[in-house]
Amino acid sequence: MVFDRAAGRVTVSRDAHGTVRSASVVKLLIAVDFLERNRAVSARDRALLRGMLRSSDDRAATVLWNRGGRGAIVSRTARRMGLRDTAPPPASRPGYWGYTALSAADVVEVYRYLLERADARVRGLVLGELRRATRCGRDGFDQYFGIPRAVPRPWAVKQGWSGFGLVPSEPCGAARGDVAGVRPVAVAAPTLGVGRPVLHTTGTVGEGDRWVVAVWTLSPPGTSFAAAASRITALTRQVHRAGTR
Repeated sequence: MVFDRAAGRVTVSRDAHGTVRSASVVKLLIAVDFLERNRAVSARDRALLRGMLRSSDDRAATVLWNRGGRGAIVSRTARRMGLRDTAPPPASRPGYWGYTALSAADVVEVYRYLLERADARVRGLVLGELRRATRCGRDGFDQYFGIPRAVPRPWAVKQGWSGFGLVPSEPCGAARGDVAGVRPVAVAAPTLGVGRPVLHTTGTVGEGDRWVVAVWTLSPPGTSFAAAASRITALTRQVHRAGTR
């Protein structure tokens, strides 16, 4: 989905309410919930937020997830933001924050909430960190796929990946080209796509955060991170071109 804030309308939408597991995109909800429940943020907590938002630090996310009540974080933010497709992780896996169900449409609503309704303190901290997203994630994966590779700055991004192993097979920052001719697989995923790799790119692009972009992908089992990253980058380039012209 692409939402044009200047025009006040959706300019691109396809299967935008389909849900798969959020992977690290749920860190947006964790951060907003924490900041809205805590007016004072210690230096230690600010460091956790910085690592979680800039470099997708899973350890930091787990600390804040447990402190916030785990799935209660998702329920609170969904009610506050009016998210229709969002649900906490399954009851059998309460600690798996990445198993939160999210859709592209709901992620667009999260960014719109930040930009249009959240307190300036919350908006400034979260988007400020997303504008400084590091090339390499804390786990060693290259998080410059999708928006960062397909769209010129300015942008603010939060990426998500899951199902590619605990460590990358290629060093972060290694040169690679886009894989041409690879088409995304459209799949209804009531099971959150468990067993299949997911790769998501989300954020704001353009001056004044004019456009909100969310691209959700679910790949066949065994897909490499490099192939999935090239696929979502090519797709994001197309989506951006169609949604911002």
